[in-house]
Amino acid sequence: MAEQPLTARGAATYQRILDVATQEFAAYGIAGARVERIVAAARTNKAQLYAYFGSKEGLFDAIFFGSLDRIVNVVPIDAADLAEWAVRLYDEYLRRPDLIRLATWARLERRQEGHLVDEADRRDDGKLRAIAEAQAAGFVRQGDPFDLMAMVIAMSMAWSPVSNVYAATAQEPPELHDRRRALLRESVRRAVAP
Repeated sequence: MAEQPLTARGAATYQRILDVATQEFAAYGIAGARVERIVAAARTNKAQLYAYFGSKEGLFDAIFFGSLDRIVNVVPIDAADLAEWAVRLYDEYLRRPDLIRLATWARLERRQEGHLVDEADRRDDGKLRAIAEAQAAGFVRQGDPFDLMAMVIAMSMAWSPVSNVYAATAQEPPELHDRRRALLRESVRRAVAP
């Protein structure tokens, strides 16, 4: 992937491409996304898109890895209170359902098994370390830190766009979300209690 643009105008175009392409990939996946729709909606051209991202796949990677970084930064783990972390993840999925859709497309179209990304691209070292420290301090049950993290994340996604039962939206009544948060909080507490 080429370097990001240095001018204000170039940076604005770069960001427009990312914003439009995020919605395009979330809606249609990697194979279904169309560069023509992206450049038209971003008010740019293919040459500019390819100069910034190299290819459609490079654009998806920039967006996908950006979404992984966003989750780490916006919803930092508190391994001493995994229940509240799960609730914050639930809230982030309500705010940004496109993040879950991007991960789902990556799973469907790129990696059907194992880790979603290569070892070098994983963003969970800090989370796993935090869980291991919470286990050592007696706050969290024993077990493989990765498995505990995966279980808590899965519980937080119970009503997300990847649910096979029900996908929640931010437009639903606040009291409904409050009920789900309470259930999620209590369920995670019980699941990870030492």
